[in-house]
Amino acid sequence: MERRTLLKLAAFSAAAQAVQAAEAPYTLPDLPYAYDALEPYIDAETMRIHHDKHHRAYVDNLNKAVAADAALSKWTVEELLLRLDTLPAAIRTAVRNQGGGHANHALFWQTLCPAGKGGKPEGAFAAAIGNTFGSQAKLEEQLRTAAAGVFGSGWAWLALDSAGKLTIGAAPNQDSPLLAGHRPLMGIDVWEHAYYLKYQNRRADYLAAILHIINWDFVSRRYSQLAG
Repeated sequence: MERRTLLKLAAFSAAAQAVQAAEAPYTLPDLPYAYDALEPYIDAETMRIHHDKHHRAYVDNLNKAVAADAALSKWTVEELLLRLDTLPAAIRTAVRNQGGGHANHALFWQTLCPAGKGGKPEGAFAAAIGNTFGSQAKLEEQLRTAAAGVFGSGWAWLALDSAGKLTIGAAPNQDSPLLAGHRPLMGIDVWEHAYYLKYQNRRADYLAAILHIINWDFVSRRYSQLAG
């Protein structure tokens, strides 16, 4: 094959990939802070790999799962998860795993912030914590317990249940609380890619550390939006 033909094919392939990327319904959100902003609790290299590699893979695979259905491509990822049982059986598992991974991580990045800048639970959210758990310290203790109890990979969640009450629970893999009709407020990722470079098998140390970088201001606002 002539060199000129090869160059034309390469250019065509690159252009096609660019168009495909531009048309992808789901995109990787930017981190709301620098990779090293969560040091010393989460290291920059973990954040770079976690966001740029793992989260991107969930986004790319979700786009592939819905590529053949133009109607589904117009749904938000939350809508896909809430209506999972109505999706074609052939893509249901992919949407559950890849869509869950995208939704979970998109929220996760927002619920973290540099140490000392996360504020504290405020207003109606603070009152709900007191009524449900007794104190912020007891809420955090229950979150750590839920996260420590996840076998293998998964998440611990603080969410609103179907009655609008605060609840803490755990879910395997990338299952979203939306699958159970719950509205997630914040989650703690306990997949090993979230902490292994720094903490190795010391999950308990990671769980103690991550509570120093929770963006409680964001979680308070999210509670007000979802509970209102």
